[in-house]
Amino acid sequence: MTSPARTTTSGTADTTGTADPAAAEPGTADPDGSLPRGLSPAVAWLLSVACGLAVANVYYSQPLLDLIARDYGIDPATIGLVGTLTQTGYALGLLLLVPLGDHVNRRTLVTAQLGLSVLALLAVALAPSAPLLLAAMAAVGVLAVVAQVVVAYSAQLAAPGDQGRVVGTVTSGIVVGILLARTVAGTIGDLAGWRAVYVASAVATAAMALAIAAAVPSERHRAAERIGYLRLVGSVFALFAQERVLRVRAVLALLSFTSITVLLTPMVLPLAAPPFNLSHTQIGLFGLAGAAGALGAGYAGRQADRGRAERTAGIGLLAMLAGWLPAALLPHSVWWLVLAMVVIDYGLQSVHVANQHLLYQVRPEAQSRLTAGYMLLYSAGCGAGAILSTVVYDHGGWTAVCLLGAATSLAALGYWWTAARR
Repeated sequence: MTSPARTTTSGTADTTGTADPAAAEPGTADPDGSLPRGLSPAVAWLLSVACGLAVANVYYSQPLLDLIARDYGIDPATIGLVGTLTQTGYALGLLLLVPLGDHVNRRTLVTAQLGLSVLALLAVALAPSAPLLLAAMAAVGVLAVVAQVVVAYSAQLAAPGDQGRVVGTVTSGIVVGILLARTVAGTIGDLAGWRAVYVASAVATAAMALAIAAAVPSERHRAAERIGYLRLVGSVFALFAQERVLRVRAVLALLSFTSITVLLTPMVLPLAAPPFNLSHTQIGLFGLAGAAGALGAGYAGRQADRGRAERTAGIGLLAMLAGWLPAALLPHSVWWLVLAMVVIDYGLQSVHVANQHLLYQVRPEAQSRLTAGYMLLYSAGCGAGAILSTVVYDHGGWTAVCLLGAATSLAALGYWWTAARR
């Protein structure tokens, strides 16, 4: 029997061995009976859908802002607060809720967050005034971080040698949820109004909570140190000082998610302008092209299980850099942008899954806190990309945006190369 692939604290995969195939059989138990070992493909896909539904709640509002503003009589310059508060809530949830996964039963935490999400979504749909709407949107953002709790939970439940595949499957749901949220919201909003979007999401979330409670294995017990809540949250920052792999992977997340946001945020501007003159519904369909890149998550997970996580991350970063060339050709044809979205998102998912796989090898007892720290820099990258890309587009147009994206991707590739050599 060969030993399972290991990861050093530097974040580089050790390929001295491969996982025992017998250890990957779903449904077997740890010797101490504390956790079930392995997830069936069906349960992994269930968790993937749960992640997609949760994260989509953060992005539903983007194509609906004009309808919401008209309904409440909110000034167009102010309606952007809806998205800002939702994203702010998400960042707070990463810090305040995700670390709890290392402290309490994760299945209980997931189902509780989904249940509260149902209430928050209904509060959005039924909000009688703008202040209550904004408060409910912030609550939706806070609770949407259940997706990150699910990712860490799936990594914990995965059998040795199968963790990369499981994390890749679950992460692909997040990608699809983000990319398709705008399309789904725009379609339902046109047919039944913006409130129907949140009612539909509440119903789907309630069904998902019941499905997870029935189908997903529960942790029976965990021999972990019981610490206070404030100390638990503070330990997220302590992990940055203690674990080099977290610092390296979080910086890569910061740079790579800055790059993808630079692409996604301003692309509506050239597409809606001459010569394309696309409608918002047509622009929303570009999310389908990006969703094809989610295939990269599954492939990256399988490569990580074979001890190739570091190489997979490097290839993903190269793909992200190469994707900016067809993106720059958008003025000639929208099909160049479609190609760019597939390539860049494929590369992004390869990097993201490889990063998470390496993180989860370091401190199994701190997987949720490692996820929280990693995703905090992910969120910072998304925010930076949104701000920088709109400013750059205003001053230099689409070509300047592509140069910014390529420069960010090149910086990420250079940082990865330096860190890997060390």
